[in-house]
Amino acid sequence: MTNIEQIEGLLFVAGDEGITLAEMVHATGFAKPAIQTMVTTLAEKYRQDEQCALTILSTENTYRLATKAAVAPVLKRYFEAPLSTSLSQASLEVLAIIAYRQPLTRIEIDEIRGVQSGSTIQKLVLRQLVTETGRLNEPGRPILYGTTELFLDYFGLKSLDDLPAIDVEALQDPTNGAPETDLFLTAFQDKLDNSTTDREEK
Repeated sequence: MTNIEQIEGLLFVAGDEGITLAEMVHATGFAKPAIQTMVTTLAEKYRQDEQCALTILSTENTYRLATKAAVAPVLKRYFEAPLSTSLSQASLEVLAIIAYRQPLTRIEIDEIRGVQSGSTIQKLVLRQLVTETGRLNEPGRPILYGTTELFLDYFGLKSLDDLPAIDVEALQDPTNGAPETDLFLTAFQDKLDNSTTDREEK
């Protein structure tokens, strides 16, 4: 793996929140000037390649991999698919984790699921099922996520107190991995099936 591939990989997994120069130094051991040069090289590569949809955004030494403005229309149509379209298992899983553990950050969601969740969270935000509720008071000021009023309506809930009962105490250790997410998903899928049936009967 080349040095520039390592930087590109970090930008990808960092998701919408981006990654700071200091975080890339810590992860790679490269010097700051070298990383800045590689980021600039990547940005120029994306800019010159008309077949590439990617670009790099930067603010205050934080870098984020994003898509070019030209592809915004097709992404908008994708993210704004009607809510009648079935939610994927990944979307249900992230929704359940946020619902029971909110507010929490993308990194916390990633730790529970064991996979990168940035794109799934963004889709849920654009579908207005999830929203930003603030920022954590720690380095990088990561975004905190929570559910919305539309989320309650979609699942036929009057409040979060109506969520299916699960043993929340068993969810405190993200190293447990699959058993947590299976528990979330089973309870949530049952609620989704019931609310879907109710809407069809009406």
